[in-house]
Amino acid sequence: MKNQNTPNSSHEGSSSSENRDHNITKVAQVAIVSGANTGIGSVTAKELARAGFEVYLACKSLLRAQPIIDSINAHNGPGKAFYLELDLENFESVRACAEQFLNTNKPLHLLINNAGVAGKKGKTKSGFEMAFGINHMGHFLLTQLLLDRLKSSSPSRIVTVASRAHKRAPGEINWLHTLEPTRTWTGITEYAISKLANIQFSAELANHLHGTGVATYSLHPGVVQTEVWRELPVFLRPLLKLRGMLTPEEGAQTTLHCALVAPLEQSGLYYANSAIESPSVLAQNSVLQKQLWDLSLQWVDKYL
Repeated sequence: MKNQNTPNSSHEGSSSSENRDHNITKVAQVAIVSGANTGIGSVTAKELARAGFEVYLACKSLLRAQPIIDSINAHNGPGKAFYLELDLENFESVRACAEQFLNTNKPLHLLINNAGVAGKKGKTKSGFEMAFGINHMGHFLLTQLLLDRLKSSSPSRIVTVASRAHKRAPGEINWLHTLEPTRTWTGITEYAISKLANIQFSAELANHLHGTGVATYSLHPGVVQTEVWRELPVFLRPLLKLRGMLTPEEGAQTTLHCALVAPLEQSGLYYANSAIESPSVLAQNSVLQKQLWDLSLQWVDKYL
């Protein structure tokens, strides 16, 4: 029996995004938030629901997402929150998640690429270094699959949670190394590279979306006490706390600013503390940015 919080298709048998987009159901503003079962993502989903959005929580586990869904529906009325199954490690899961949403025939006004990992080592199910595969590649594919719906629902926004940790990425990047397992013991360097990719993806995406009514933003939420750090070596975790960590409620503020307040004409920019900030010089390297875009498209081509 299908869970009551899982969206049902209102146009079964539709086989293309083009056909679906001609039959979009008129509803309130709609948002998808990845990793919305915990931390910044759960706070973001709750606040968006309070702001009037219908919110889809894209997560690996319904069991972990259900308390957030129940809380949103209890405080905002039934039918405000739904579950989408999403495993960013697995391109098949990413495509199934996008299809599940597209088959609702609802508009999409806001996509928040929030989920992430730090310190988890190895390779994803789709063949990428773990942090890069989850933090960048999974979200890159999800965004590409939802772009037509975002365009047809414009004005709309894409918000990608990056990190100031991108400044720790090495001075020379070879994106082909992301096809190999995690090299470093802590995984911090790989995390930094994945966050650099988030910023460059958002900036390049803005170039491709110029004139469509879809704006894109990347951001640093602050160093937030969330489960993103759960895979870090045990000895490193106290060091993070010594820096002074934000609560998830505090950490969600820049995401919410980009989602609800930032001007649409500021598309492609990087934010911190709810204000525009310049990312690293490397993050602004347009040649590296274009390389990342072209390779990422090549790597997900069979799933589009």
